[in-house]
Amino acid sequence: MPLFRIETHGQLSPAIEREWLLTNGTGGFAASSVVGCNRRRYHGLLCAATTPPVGRTMLLSRVGEILLFDDHAELMHELSVNDFGNRLHPRGDRYLRSFELGDVAKWEYEVEGARVVKELQLPWMKDAALLRYTITLPTGRGAEFRLLPFIALRDFHSLRRGTAHFHIAKAGGAIKVGADGPQVYLQADSGTFQEHPDWWFGHHYAIEAERGLDCEEDIFNPGWFSFHVEGRATLVFQASLTEEHLDWEAELANRRRILEAESSEEYAAKLKTPTLKRLAHAANDFVVARKSPDGQEGSTVIAGYPWFADWGRDTMISLPGLLLTTGRFHQAKQVLRVFAQYVSEGMIPNRFDDYTGNAEYNTVDASLWFIHAAFEYTRLSRDKDTFERTLKPACKAIIEGYRSGTRHHIRMDDADGLVSQGDASTQLTWMDAKCGDTAFTPRQGKPVEINALWYHALRLMGENLLADRVASSFRQAFWISPYRGLADVVDGVPPDAKAPYPTRDLSIRPNQIFAVSLANSPLTEAQQSAVVEVVRRELLTPMGLRTLARNNPGYRGRYQGNPYSRDSAYHNGTVWPWLIGAFLEAYLRVNKRSAASLEQARRWLTPLIESMETFCVGQIGEINDGDPPHRSVGAFAQAWSVAEALRLAADLQM
Repeated sequence: MPLFRIETHGQLSPAIEREWLLTNGTGGFAASSVVGCNRRRYHGLLCAATTPPVGRTMLLSRVGEILLFDDHAELMHELSVNDFGNRLHPRGDRYLRSFELGDVAKWEYEVEGARVVKELQLPWMKDAALLRYTITLPTGRGAEFRLLPFIALRDFHSLRRGTAHFHIAKAGGAIKVGADGPQVYLQADSGTFQEHPDWWFGHHYAIEAERGLDCEEDIFNPGWFSFHVEGRATLVFQASLTEEHLDWEAELANRRRILEAESSEEYAAKLKTPTLKRLAHAANDFVVARKSPDGQEGSTVIAGYPWFADWGRDTMISLPGLLLTTGRFHQAKQVLRVFAQYVSEGMIPNRFDDYTGNAEYNTVDASLWFIHAAFEYTRLSRDKDTFERTLKPACKAIIEGYRSGTRHHIRMDDADGLVSQGDASTQLTWMDAKCGDTAFTPRQGKPVEINALWYHALRLMGENLLADRVASSFRQAFWISPYRGLADVVDGVPPDAKAPYPTRDLSIRPNQIFAVSLANSPLTEAQQSAVVEVVRRELLTPMGLRTLARNNPGYRGRYQGNPYSRDSAYHNGTVWPWLIGAFLEAYLRVNKRSAASLEQARRWLTPLIESMETFCVGQIGEINDGDPPHRSVGAFAQAWSVAEALRLAADLQM
């Protein structure tokens, strides 16, 4: 049975607004709308990661399908849908009856009594897309079925405009199409290829237009594969970076075998409910290959699709949900090992450059989340050897780096033991939106969640004397009142033990929840309860937590417009689903995990899980509008959104 099924009944909406995603374990992916109309520059049937997990290149944009009945050959029935700005053409949505998603994506069409089933799979760890068509015709009718591949061959962030010289040549049993750079191999297990080079101009990507970005593209079609069908026939089309012929059933079995082997039997047995199966399947999309600095095979976490690579912060926050909840300890160890080898001046990288692969160290929280993830891995896997040999030295280096000072003014203030960071031009916390020279939430000074993480890390590392001092300073610095919770950022040091900090940002933001959700809290029980209530009252929505209270003058309820407009709203009201994990963890803690609190937590998490059927099928997105109805915006699939939903759903036995 598929994990998801959507009945479309030949209707364009809402199916055209819903997206889907398939991945291949290298960072490569396929994605589009349910009706097959590409609405982003990132939509396509094969985006390959040529230097895993980056170097992503859009190879196969789409495939046009045409059914021509022998007794009515002048009438073309086209199954695809394309947006050309002022019109949609063709209108294959009128033939589409349903869409399913599991290990493959599947579409069912009905055309004048004929049934066409289209299935797409991405073979595991291979730069290829396989399309299988099963065509059943009415008795006594024959038909020609044509497949028209549309080739992009471009960086996945770019758009192709104007014609280029594409060469077409035979290569064994395949047709090789290329220009400067990568080439794509096209082949089918039957039928004939008719070379007919052509350009289709003016493909319009509606979501890019909404985002204030370039939104038009010209795509090359080298010709078509033709098949004659009578009765019932099955055919497979392949697009790939090599001419190797792949078998549909063998590749699907290989994917399932590998993924089943990744999880321990103990943990796999716990993920049997429909909800947990769906979330575990979604989690797999983010775990991808990355070699470690010494050249060994490793794993990492793609922060989100379609445009993110692996980010240190996102990886460490996501690791407990994606890899520990699912019992994928071998890959968790690989991820932690990769980042441990990149520790520099007490920091792990924030990200790796998409093109050079160089590590970039511009984050204050990722290294502290690394310590949290390392201890969670050791606690659940019981792998003390890896901790002692690899993870503990990295954790010690991080603590020492923060104590003595490292990049971007990150250092412990000797006066109070709290960690300070950044300046007005930097964006080092997870609230990192910046457009041009404008950092919208620089949060320079001592951010609340950074110091909650710092205290937590000190306790984990047994630095108890310093942790006691930090706890005292934390309460003095950040506590406002039972009605306001904690300040978001403080700066400077008070002139005496009872005076407030010179600078305090009293904005109500979700960052304070980590002072309760982390296992080691610097707050009293009464303060913890107050923080949870403030966050519930001011920030909780059905899709996660707002990043700023609605009564704040800086609140932005809609994430829309050009990049500057969107970045200004990114952390100033926009809802982030991943924050629901910390909120529910904190809520359950202050309520002693009572039966009533467990049931309430399930109710709060349910809308987010249900969104997997309405936005990107099978996934949870990056962000949502702050204002109702909390439209899904940003990246359509986000690692930490899925990870935290999975972690809490498993804990709550949903």
